[in-house]
Amino acid sequence: MLVAPDTVETLEFTVALANTHPLASRSGSDELTTTGDLDAILARFRYSGRIDHDEAERAQVALTRQRLRAIWDLGRDGAVTEVNAMLAEADALPQLTRHDESGWHWHATAADAPLAERMRVEVALALADVIRMDAMDRLRTCDAPDCSGVLVDLSRNGSKRYCSVRCGNRMNMVAFRERSADGISSR
Repeated sequence: MLVAPDTVETLEFTVALANTHPLASRSGSDELTTTGDLDAILARFRYSGRIDHDEAERAQVALTRQRLRAIWDLGRDGAVTEVNAMLAEADALPQLTRHDESGWHWHATAADAPLAERMRVEVALALADVIRMDAMDRLRTCDAPDCSGVLVDLSRNGSKRYCSVRCGNRMNMVAFRERSADGISSR
C-alpha cells in the first residue's frame, strides 16, 4: 500500500496508541495511566504544538484512544462517518505545512489546540487516505487468538497478520509445536 510518509507515521502512531489499551497491551494492563506513559508515546512520535503534560491531557488522549480503536470495527461507511465527525468537531481546515525536519504534510488545527484534538484530526486525515484508496481491509485485528491488538498492514501484498513480531513469533512457535506433535503421534 503506497501512502504519503505523514500518513504512514500517523497510522503507525494510531496503532501504537490503540495498543496501549489493556486488551491489546504487551503487559496486559493499561499502558496510558500516567502522564509519563503519554510522554513515552510522544517521545516515539513527533507532535508539534501545544503539549500540556498534565493529567487532563492524558485523560483526553485516553478517550481519543478508545475512539480510534473503535474505527477498526466500523467498516468503510462507519469509518467515513467517524472521520467526518472528528474533522467537523475540530472545525478542521486542512493546510499544507512544513516545519522542523518534516517535509510537506497536513495540519488542520491550530498549533495551540489541545493535543487529543490534534491527534484525532491527524488520524482522521490519514484515515481519509485509507478510505479513498478503498483499503479499509488493511486495518486489522491481530490474528493471534489471545490478542486484541490492532495493526495497519502497509505491506505491498497485504499479508501482515500480527500486531507485533512478538505475536508472530509466538504463533509460529505454536504452529511448530503442533507440527512436531503431529509428527511424533503419526509414527
